[in-house]
Amino acid sequence: MAKGYWVSVYPAISDPERLTAYFKLAGPAVRAAGGRTLSRDGRVVAHEAGITQRVVLIEFDSFQQAVAAYESEAYQKALVALPDGFERDFRIIEGID
Repeated sequence: MAKGYWVSVYPAISDPERLTAYFKLAGPAVRAAGGRTLSRDGRVVAHEAGITQRVVLIEFDSFQQAVAAYESEAYQKALVALPDGFERDFRIIEGID
C-alpha cells in the first residue's frame, strides 16, 4: 500500500506568533492520526518559484490515512485556529508503492 504525505509550503509568514494556537492543536491531531513529521523548518534550496519559507512534510502509512487525518475533527479544530489572511500551499499526495 502506498504511503500518503502532507506537503505544506508557507509562501510568507509575517507574524509567526499568530500561528501558535494552530501548532498547539495541529501537532497532537497529526500524531493521533498516525502522522510522522519528516521535515519542518529545515534548510531549503529553492528553484523556480523561489519559496524558501517554512516547508513541512508529514508521512502517513497510507494515502487514505492522510486524507482521514485532514478530515478528522481534531485537525479541523486546528484549521479554525489559523489566523485570518494566512497563506499556505497544502497538498495531500500519494507515494509510490
